[in-house]
Amino acid sequence: MNTLLSASAASQPGGDGTDRTGQVLAIRGGRPLVGRVEVKGAKNLATKAMVAALLGETESVLRDVPDISDVKVVRSLLEVHGVTIEDDGEGVLRLDPSGAVSAHMEEIDAHAGASRIPILFCGPLLHLLGQAFIPDLGGCRIGDRPIDFHLDALRAFGATVEKLPSGIRLSAPKEGLHGADIELPYPSVGATEQVLLTAVRARGTTELRGAAIEPEIMDLIAVLQKMGAIISYEPNRVIFIEGVDSLRGYDHRCIFDRNEAASWACAALATDGDIFVGGAKQPEMLTFLNVFRKAGGDFDIEEDGIRFRRGGDVKPVVVETDVHPGFMTDWQQPLIVALTQAHGTSTVHETVYENRLGFTQALNKMGADIVVHPEGIASPDRRVARRALEQAAVVNGPTPLHGADVVVPDLRGGYSYVIAALAAEGESTVRNVEIIRRGYEKFLDKLTALGADFDVLE
Repeated sequence: MNTLLSASAASQPGGDGTDRTGQVLAIRGGRPLVGRVEVKGAKNLATKAMVAALLGETESVLRDVPDISDVKVVRSLLEVHGVTIEDDGEGVLRLDPSGAVSAHMEEIDAHAGASRIPILFCGPLLHLLGQAFIPDLGGCRIGDRPIDFHLDALRAFGATVEKLPSGIRLSAPKEGLHGADIELPYPSVGATEQVLLTAVRARGTTELRGAAIEPEIMDLIAVLQKMGAIISYEPNRVIFIEGVDSLRGYDHRCIFDRNEAASWACAALATDGDIFVGGAKQPEMLTFLNVFRKAGGDFDIEEDGIRFRRGGDVKPVVVETDVHPGFMTDWQQPLIVALTQAHGTSTVHETVYENRLGFTQALNKMGADIVVHPEGIASPDRRVARRALEQAAVVNGPTPLHGADVVVPDLRGGYSYVIAALAAEGESTVRNVEIIRRGYEKFLDKLTALGADFDVLE
């Protein structure tokens, strides 16, 4: 078997310049995944709510926190800034920011390499301490993911931005940050979070136009409102934030992780399995469920979760990723694995990240027939005629998949490789599996519960 390394994986060298291979799975595929898994709070809310705790003058309690590496990174960053955190081991964190202090750049850099979350510390730290530092950012390398939107927003609040060889230093004026009139050129989730976390303590009113409105954003607004913030939103992606002098702690249960729920749904479709996802809820997944049904999937909505399975043959679909309420970019990678088993040709248009279809190279080595069009292609079924980051994958099926040796390129791509290996005949080797733990709690335990056949090779 040949070892495959996608372009995105190749950009994640180890400290000695070699490629990281980390934890390895030997997966024997060809059997359906059947059983029940539970999803906890969303990674994209839990990590941001933890940062929000910095803004409170009293202890915050966050519930249903997933045990994933991204949460551990944020916890480490909070602790080096003097926040005391208690973990009951059951997904409940108590965060006390009363001892918050400045941290040395070296400490921040040492804990931040595996995540892009440090940039969201800027607003709270500027309010608390008058300064903040952003190291070179990590995270999944699935596109340029510039931080210009964040920096422009922080400048609008009155922050001074200084670029250093090791990162970016920010400072607040003596009188503190002030409200701002901000229009995002794109409804960026991260930039919207940045504005919310900064505006709630800024003097005056902030108007944000072009905001992201994902369910996790709405849940972050709920967290901030519990803390005493005054936030309202209007149609057409407009959010108003009235700054307040102080905020208190919160007690909040995280919204469920719809990305993980959709991932397990695609696993059921790809392996002809039957998976009940406990904790999943219909309202936050309406767009996904429509596409899942069009692709030949079936589902039952129950009080405590959603059951996913095939409803017959897998069918070809045309999908375009978009910001909420569109089809999430995080959903397309596991869906593409399932579409390799569709009877016909599917087209997936990726409009959010410019490098997110590179993972399909490894799927082709496993027997898939996928052609990536970097400049995009026309389609009569498209809702939007053209996007700046447009690219497309044409998936011809059904094609039997076979085992291969693959290297995890990023969080969702890595999950997709594991599912492809489970759907394939023969044995596959999947390397860099620890990346998947950034967003999937107890991933290997859940695979075992669903009947997956694999060995862990260190």
